[in-house]
Parts: sequence; C-alpha cells; structure tokens
Amino acid sequence: MKVLVYGAGNIGSLYAAKLTNAGNDVAILARGERLSQIREHGIRLQDFVSGEKTITRVESVERLAPDDAYDFVLVILPRDNVSEVLPILAANRNTPSVMFFGNNAGGPDEMIAAIGRERVLLGFPGAAAARCDECIRYLILDRSEQPTTIGELDGAESKRIKAIATALKQANFPVSISRNMDAWLKTHAAEISPTAGALYMAGGDIGQLKSNREALVLMIRAIREGHRALSSIGVPITPSIHKIFRWIPEMLLVAITRRKLDDKAASIKIGHALAARAEMKAIANELGELARQSGIATPAIDQLRPYLDLGSQRADDISESHTRAIGQNAREVEKAR
Repeated sequence: MKVLVYGAGNIGSLYAAKLTNAGNDVAILARGERLSQIREHGIRLQDFVSGEKTITRVESVERLAPDDAYDFVLVILPRDNVSEVLPILAANRNTPSVMFFGNNAGGPDEMIAAIGRERVLLGFPGAAAARCDECIRYLILDRSEQPTTIGELDGAESKRIKAIATALKQANFPVSISRNMDAWLKTHAAEISPTAGALYMAGGDIGQLKSNREALVLMIRAIREGHRALSSIGVPITPSIHKIFRWIPEMLLVAITRRKLDDKAASIKIGHALAARAEMKAIANELGELARQSGIATPAIDQLRPYLDLGSQRADDISESHTRAIGQNAREVEKAR
C-alpha cells in the first residue's frame, strides 16, 4: 500500500518504520529538526522488551500537496493539533481514505465536515513509545491488552478497512476492527483522562501515584463517572469488558491498579500523558462537554481537573522526570538480559 503517515512524533515514527519494513510504500510528513533527523539518520527504534535497535530509512516529505495520491493517510497528531491540518487534507482529493489515529472524545463531525464522510476512518494505536537518548523506545501491546484498533464510521468490515488491517498485521501489530470506533474512542478517553489527572496529582511520578491512595481512588471514581455519563447519552462502553469498572469493588480496583503500576513497562505505557499535557487538557474539555450533555454529576472528575492546569515549568519538570524513568528502565532491562 502507498501510505502517508502525517505526523513524525514517537508513534507516527514507529508505525511509519514498521509499515515500511513490511514492504509498504511509506512516506512520513515531518518538519523542522525532526525532518532533518529522519533524512540524516533514518527512524531509530529500540524494542522495550528485547532491547533490539533498528534503523529504518523512510521517505520524508514536508507537505501534502493537493495532487499527491496515497491509498490512505494515517494522521497521527495530538488531538489539539488535528483541526489545523483539516484544510490541507480537504484540498487533497486524490487520497480516498484518511484515518485519524489517536485520542478523540469529540467525535468525527469536524473531520466529516472538512473532508467528507466517505473519506473518514478512525483508529487508535496498540503501542506505546517514548524518546530515549537518540532513539524511540517502543512497546507493541499484546492483543489481550490493547490491539491497534481501527474502524469505519458505520462499523462495516469494508474492503478498505480489511486491507489496512492486513497491512498493519503484516507490520507485526495485533489488530482489531471495531464496529463502533467512536464509542471505543470515547470510552478510552473517559479512562485515560482521569489516569492523566491522577498522575499529575502525584507529581508525574509513577511510584508516588502507586502510594497515593487518594489519587487512585479519585481516578477510579472519575472513570466510573465518565462511563455513567457516556451510557446516559447513548454511548456504549466499548469494548464491553470495560464495564468491569462498574462491578469490581473500589478497593480491589485500587489493588489491581497498583499491581499494574509495578510493571516496568508502566513508564512507557502511560508516558504519553506526561508528554502531551495540552492534548490531555483538550480531551478533558471534550469529556466535560459530554458530561454536561448527560447531566451526570462528576465530583471526582471535577477534583482531578485542576491538575491538568499546572504551570508550564512544572510540566517541564514532570516531562524530565519521565525521561529519566524511561532511561532507568532501559538500563534495568539491559542488566536483566
């Protein structure tokens, strides 16, 4: 397939490299220093589990021109940056499929209005990635945890969505085709936003979060509130297994969360929340609008919300702390091998 990955951040770089290595004709859109890095050094990756380092040469472009033609464009940008690229995507009519690949609690209406319903696809990565020294350290998530999830707006298993799924599988990403991708994304947002808020409440330190019972309880209650709000406005909790947040006792959920935070991979799995504060804030705003529509009271969400508004210097400190944690985990994994 001929693919444009629109966005050269950690996840965009990972998918561009893996799709290239699987034999696809891939270009990645990058700018500034990142463009220069890719052109000079390629995309440098390191597997979080094995420690294996790879360098992949990927064609890089600075813009999407109106007459460029791709089988599909994979838009991998922070939620708060998507609006600015819609006019560029709209001007290009030679690409029939555009997959918006990432956090989205606001739904696809803006994308549909800009480029047409028939071109819009939704998806979410089944991987985590973070910058570590000169490379991007990544973890492809297990199918049982979170496969790369993609879907048509109407949930159909169309020819094109199957073709994209096949390309991703050949690139070694476990893949799931969702019948309700919009609900899947809203459910995910209702869970990742409180998780980010609780992490910020703990100063961006995973160890501190694990020992901060107040933050963990607020996180779990906020997730439950978000689920109730979504259900109230007719958005099904998707996948349905996530309804367990409603049934498992709070104390047990706290214990389960603490156990998950003990995992060395936790630093990379939830690291995006630390590196993307503006995106987390945008998602929280979208979820707030859904909660207002539902009329459901959200006291836990409201208590966590101020932690999204920490000053920029504090955000930088937290990001630095996260980078050190990734490096420390990398060294520990090296020693263990």
